[in-house]
Amino acid sequence: MNSLVSNAFTGTVKPSPEDNFAITFAPLSLSKVYNLADHPANGAIVVMSGTVRNQTDGIPVISLEYQAYEPMALRVFYQIAADIRQKWADTNRVVIHHRTGHLQIGEISVLVAVGCPHRSEAFAACGYAIDTLKHNAPIWKKEHNRDGSSNWVSIGACELEK
Repeated sequence: MNSLVSNAFTGTVKPSPEDNFAITFAPLSLSKVYNLADHPANGAIVVMSGTVRNQTDGIPVISLEYQAYEPMALRVFYQIAADIRQKWADTNRVVIHHRTGHLQIGEISVLVAVGCPHRSEAFAACGYAIDTLKHNAPIWKKEHNRDGSSNWVSIGACELEK
């Protein structure tokens, strides 16, 4: 079954009805995302939870603010799912939810869940999803530091510095 349909007029990938994607101001729910990734044929569901930490490169952070260009970010999420289904054809569910707005230390900023018949595929697909999201999705974060300074960065730039 072809789970994603390409629109001949716009060239955009449409989401599979089995998958779920969201960009939201509302707090993210680990149990909701897990349940959305659940399927009777799954032997594994791998969930990656990204949380706001209290420092970046040794600089104390008190909070983060996320912004996204939602239409394009969702298209990136759809493409990630299409890529996953091409590389790991037995994938049953792909779920990607990202927060926007002001987040405190410890809050969840992103949840990615992938359900597959086997754990190795689920781990690989989930890793691919978060890495690709960070590099391709138009999502930015503003780090609010303890010293009162702040700066906007692409979420992909955070990983490129390492």
